[in-house]
Amino acid sequence: MSAGTLADLAILFGGNSLFAVGGFISVLPEVQRQVVEVHGWMDARTFGQLFALAQASPGPNMLVVCLIGWRVAGLAGALVATFSMIGPPMVMAYAMASLWRRFRDWPWLADIQAGLNAVSIGLLTAAAILLARGSANTWPAGLVVLVSSVVLTRTTLHPLWVLAAGAALGALGLV
Repeated sequence: MSAGTLADLAILFGGNSLFAVGGFISVLPEVQRQVVEVHGWMDARTFGQLFALAQASPGPNMLVVCLIGWRVAGLAGALVATFSMIGPPMVMAYAMASLWRRFRDWPWLADIQAGLNAVSIGLLTAAAILLARGSANTWPAGLVVLVSSVVLTRTTLHPLWVLAAGAALGALGLV
């Protein structure tokens, strides 16, 4: 681990944190591109595995940030990545809260919120496609991605059941 790597982590997560409209998942494609393609810190499969581990853990969906930092630079990397991801939006949220209250009766405020909702949905869709591409590297894995997507969007089945089924298929060596 070098100071340059820690600085790269801080820049990566600090910069992306300001564009994480709707949460960390919305910047996941860019983070994956930077981590895998630009810096070469890990491959797409490892990135997907870290994301899956973070999603299976209780807590916020940005836990993968800590795991990426840990994988890249140990404890120092985990701390730098995590604080870089939460620090800038925390400061920005504090500053924006007073402006939001000040302009709460402004007629365009609802339009701004609607626009941000649309952007969030687009970013979430891009993240889902990116993760599906990274994990569907064989036809059985692609089939699991497809079936999981259909089941989760068409039924009210709890996602943990789908996760458990995927884990069982992996444990049996079918995926």
